[in-house]
Amino acid sequence: MIKFNVKTRWSDKPKFVADISCAEDAPLAEKLGLAVRWARRNAVNLNGADLTGADLDGADLDGANFTGTDLVGANLAGANLARACMHFANLRLAALTRADLCLADLRRANLTRADLAGADLTGADLRGASLAGADLRGAILAGADLRRANLRRVDLTGADLAGANLTGADIVMADLTGADLRGATLPAANLWRAVGLDACGAQLAR
Repeated sequence: MIKFNVKTRWSDKPKFVADISCAEDAPLAEKLGLAVRWARRNAVNLNGADLTGADLDGADLDGANFTGTDLVGANLAGANLARACMHFANLRLAALTRADLCLADLRRANLTRADLAGADLTGADLRGASLAGADLRGAILAGADLRRANLRRVDLTGADLAGANLTGADIVMADLTGADLRGATLPAANLWRAVGLDACGAQLAR
């Protein structure tokens, strides 16, 4: 058992000190992942923490508070993030393949170039979020709120966007090939050079 300091996103000031079981020379990603799990068991708030590169593969983070947390390059593949609060979180380049993000609060989150292939974002709040260049192939975004979201160059091949709200979204050069847009609303969305918009049911104007 060792003591491990987790810093805040904004400075070198410690956010909390976790008791984790690993070697002193274990990779930082492993230590951060263990620290997050310790924090969850001990009801420690994770908002604003610096968790850059943390290994949280398959972690149970249902309802966790990651408001403003730095998760750049973190491995969250297969993690349970349902109902998690990730408002203003930095998830740039994060691995979120097959993650459960149902009803997650991702308002204004930075998901630039994140890997969300196969992720479940049913009913998620992504208002104003940046997903530029993200991989959302086969992702489920049914009923998601994507108003004013940045979806430039996003790969949405085969994604489920049924009933999603894309009002004012920036969908420039996105790939929507095979995406399900039934019941989706896209008024004022920028669809310049987007491909695969032959799906039926999308409401392009209202």
